[in-house]
Amino acid sequence: MEPSPEPLSNRQGIVASWHGIRYPLVLLGLIVFVVRLWRRSRIPSEQRSSSPLRQSPKTESSPSSAPPTSASTPVPDENQASSSSLPKSTLPKSRSFKPKVGPKRVTGGKVVKQQKDLDLTATKFQPLIFFSSLTGTTEKYASSFARTFQLSLEDQDRILQPLIYDISYVDYDDYFVSPPQAPESPQPLRYFYLFLLPTYNIDTVLNNLLEHFQETHHDFRVDTAPLSGLAGYSVFGFGDREGWQTEQEGFCSQALEVDRWMARLTSRKRAFPVGMGDVKSDVQERFMEWTEGVCSVVLEIVRRGDLGDGVPGSGNALESDEELDSMDEAFEATDGPKHRPNRRRKRQVDDLEDIKSRPLSSSNDTPLPIDFTTSKTTNAASPEPKEMVSTSSPTYAALTKQGYTIIGSHSGVKICRWTKSALRGRGSCYKYSFYGIKSHLCMETTPSLSCSNKCVFCWRHGTNPVGTSWRWKVDPPDMIFEGAKEAHVKKIKMMRGVPGVRAERFQEAMRIRHCALSLVGEPIFYPHINEFLRLLHAERISSFLVCNAQHPEQLAALGKVTQLYVSIDASNKESLRKVDRPLHRDFWERFLQCLDIIRAKRFEMRTVFRLTLVKGFNVEDEAEGYAELVARGLPCFVEVKGVTYCGTSSSAGAGLTMQNVPFYGEVVAFVEALNAAVGRKGLEYGIAAEHAHSCCILIASKRFLIAGKWHTLIDYDRFFACLESGEEFAPEKYVGPPTPEWATFGHGGFNPADERVHKKGRHKGLIENGSAGAEDDKVQ
Repeated sequence: MEPSPEPLSNRQGIVASWHGIRYPLVLLGLIVFVVRLWRRSRIPSEQRSSSPLRQSPKTESSPSSAPPTSASTPVPDENQASSSSLPKSTLPKSRSFKPKVGPKRVTGGKVVKQQKDLDLTATKFQPLIFFSSLTGTTEKYASSFARTFQLSLEDQDRILQPLIYDISYVDYDDYFVSPPQAPESPQPLRYFYLFLLPTYNIDTVLNNLLEHFQETHHDFRVDTAPLSGLAGYSVFGFGDREGWQTEQEGFCSQALEVDRWMARLTSRKRAFPVGMGDVKSDVQERFMEWTEGVCSVVLEIVRRGDLGDGVPGSGNALESDEELDSMDEAFEATDGPKHRPNRRRKRQVDDLEDIKSRPLSSSNDTPLPIDFTTSKTTNAASPEPKEMVSTSSPTYAALTKQGYTIIGSHSGVKICRWTKSALRGRGSCYKYSFYGIKSHLCMETTPSLSCSNKCVFCWRHGTNPVGTSWRWKVDPPDMIFEGAKEAHVKKIKMMRGVPGVRAERFQEAMRIRHCALSLVGEPIFYPHINEFLRLLHAERISSFLVCNAQHPEQLAALGKVTQLYVSIDASNKESLRKVDRPLHRDFWERFLQCLDIIRAKRFEMRTVFRLTLVKGFNVEDEAEGYAELVARGLPCFVEVKGVTYCGTSSSAGAGLTMQNVPFYGEVVAFVEALNAAVGRKGLEYGIAAEHAHSCCILIASKRFLIAGKWHTLIDYDRFFACLESGEEFAPEKYVGPPTPEWATFGHGGFNPADERVHKKGRHKGLIENGSAGAEDDKVQ
């Protein structure tokens, strides 16, 4: 029987459909198979086998630490039974995991860094002697030690000649963050540090050094012992047992502190115990004993190559609590025998989930901590701030010897040499030529003797205190103001018997008309500087305030002054570091921020950039850089002055000699180059005035070029009238009469009403023309 045509047509349709979709189905199945095979290959083999349980992290070896084999899979030992065939009772108990109560602790040992292999027989040693001195005595001991050390070890060719550094003039990052970078040489070089340190009861550069040690030690970015590469170190301290009889009372306290911090930073590389001498009794004997001991231990280091395991103070660095425990022995000498709890005592740790349900477990009856931010009463009394310059301090003796009168505990006043010159009719300083200030009517003072810089050209010989923040006793502004006036008038009266003093000028000097807040230190550092300025203005005393561009917050909060100065001692970061030697690590950022503040204040008061030129530091090829700073700050005036050499040992230690003092012709050439660079930036400035006798030239904004004449002088009566009105006013409101022709650039700047006298040199005698020979003179 023949099939019906209808089912046949259905079968043909199904076959046709299969032929249409079979290729996609086969391809889909193949893809599924490949995916399953790929996923199966990614499953770790240990999860698909009956391998034993994983060991504890302490006993399990890392796969990366196993030695490689030639086969792709490990070959088992013939005598080793399969772990899967062992009965459960024979499995090690350590394989059963039991959770512990409390938070998990991660334990481990310190990874000891392997030092590079050095050829100890070829290594050379460079001793570096660091000293600090306010009076120069410690510097003499440093020089004496260097000579003795050199003579004692002159037959050792591997010991180089000692180098002496004043701590006031070194960059801490170059020596106390890591050992100095040794010069390229086929022979390795190691350094040996020696410290000669007096102890003062005031803030000095040693306080900043100790702060640097502490910051370096606790800086997580720096190794715990960054100076461990040193061959060793030793410290000698100078003290006074009349003031501090024992170490507990402070005898040689700063030397002991340096010794302790160096022990931590060097991984306990103390080569010889700290020496201490009383400057009024046995300092010579103790110093010689320490010198002999240091020489002997250095000789031993040269023979052995290092301190060795048998030398007390040597050893590897320890971390945190271990290091503190190792330092307890050193602290016993000064802190006395005290009960010291075991820092390693294990304490029960409470689970955070159980804190609310039960009291904290404690092994003793320690009281709960108090939140002092909300508590109104506390038992702990805050320590009373100390005086910046006490009457018994070496700083007080050094400053008074230089002619200062110390007011209170942190202020000072001194009569300027130009004041003496003006009283005798022998000329005023550049401020008279530029701004109309008569020197015999000007008082030079400061409400803060402390500074945040250690400039190489500082006139104060580095004897004033230094610091980055105010932490001293604060004197009231009215006491400082009255004390400064009284001290200044007293110094003026001492001039009445000096030959040549003019009676009319002597009488005028009894009335103070101007105040130069530029004597020493940082005036805006004083917390009540605005109150002090108001006292000056209340008696119609103009204010000329100078700052070092390191305290932007205080500068921004500063009130109105007659003229605001900012010291611009370099045009770039590296030059500023070398010239000013600032204490702030972010000194350049602070510097630029102060320039921005000066720019914002340029329509509120007269602003001035003061440039002090020091040959070899900030003169060569820096005119363009200074022009960039002028464009940023847009000051009303730019004063350019050659550095004045003081001839002190401190300056010599900073590398400053008469060779760094520019001739007046060199200053003129620099000013012309700077003025041209400023002009190329489209800024409207010009050379307005000069005072060749002070080696000083003034560049002024053309805001003060009125009707073709420079108007750099100040109308002080109009200034006080504007100030007393209570209204906002711009510097143009108190512009004075035109700058006299004799003060403009190219005319010397010496007042023809005065008599210029040369005391020595080829121009000795009275000079009628004030500008004669000025171009050839160094700054006197």
